[in-house]
Order: sequence, then structure tokens, then C-alpha cells
Amino acid sequence: MRLIKYTHACVRLEADGRSLVIDPGMWTEAEALDSVDHVLVTHEHPDHLDTERISAAVATNPALRIYTHADVAGQLADLGPAVVQVASGDEFDAGGFRVQAVGRDHAEIYQGLPGIPNLGFVVDVGTTGGGLYHPGDAFFVPDLPVATLLVPTSAPWLKVAESLDFVRAVEPRRAYSIHDAVVSERGAPIVDRWFAQKAETEYARIPPGQSVTFD
Repeated sequence: MRLIKYTHACVRLEADGRSLVIDPGMWTEAEALDSVDHVLVTHEHPDHLDTERISAAVATNPALRIYTHADVAGQLADLGPAVVQVASGDEFDAGGFRVQAVGRDHAEIYQGLPGIPNLGFVVDVGTTGGGLYHPGDAFFVPDLPVATLLVPTSAPWLKVAESLDFVRAVEPRRAYSIHDAVVSERGAPIVDRWFAQKAETEYARIPPGQSVTFD
């Protein structure tokens, strides 16, 4: 599988001629959606969902399908059959990728806020050694084997210690930083050092537009 990292929380997965994009938000590079037929959206925040870009992509490619939970599906209702509503626990096929939706809620920022749904996605469920997990804005630990974890490393709703605990609880073979647009250029190496020392797994930050390949 090839994993392409885009700015902040968006990634593109490619394998055997198939492609899948997760969380194309307002900071995502335009090329992330090129020739993609399947998109997963964890929640409604604009750093994970650019509704105008999604609408434009569907207009260009009527075969595009967006898989997300009921709240986001309602906001995209004008896209008709392009939107596929899923719920936590659902397992489905997205262009040849086997995906399971997990979790339920966005992590709390303060005093119960933002109080919105958030679905994580484990891609290639059933793969020997485990799948790839994008948690969105949450630290939900799925009851599924995870080989590759996309770990949020900077946000109003987290601190580094919580992210490290999350990685250790999931126990992936490798972890890559996501949700990192708000960390400064000077601050990122400090965060990375903590993960390198304490995450108890192989960890790396992929620059936007670059990729890694793994089994």
C-alpha cells in the first residue's frame, strides 16, 4: 500500500490500481482527489471536510462515493446517491478496500464541546497483521488489529501525553503523524522526539505531498 500524506488530516491510499481518500479538508491540496472514486469523512469540521470541493468533485465525477455518518450525510444531502451513510460497526467495501467504521464521538475540547459525532475508519480490515486506522478527531481504541496508525499530534483537543497513550493502547507496527497543520515548524521536531522516544513503535512524520509504501 502507498500512503500519500496531504496537509493536516488528509491522506490518500493506493494499492493495486485502487485509491481512497480520507478527510479532504480546507487545507488539502487539490490533487488529493484526482481520479478518486471513494472518499471517507470522519466528521463535519472544515479541516476534515471541504463541502465545496466535495460537491465540485461529484459534479466532475458522478461515480464518486462519500462514506460518512448521518450528520455529515445530512449536510451533503444535495449530492444524492453520491453519499453513503454508515455507522459505527459497519463494514463495507470502498473501491476494493474493506473498511470498518469505529468509534462514535469527537474528543472533548472543553465543557463537553464540540459534542459532535466522529467516526474512525480501519481500512483493509482482515489484512494479515492488521489494517490502517484513521481515527479522525478522537482517541477511540478499536477492537481490531491495527498495523498502521495515523496519530493526531497537534490540536486544541489533545496533548502529547494523550497521543502517546493512544499509540501505546492501539499497539500498531508503525505510526504516522496527522492532524499536524497547527504545530509550528520549530515545534514539530520537539513533538517528534517524544514520539520517537515513547510511542513504543516505529514513528515518522510524512511531509505533505510525500508518501511511504508498506505491506
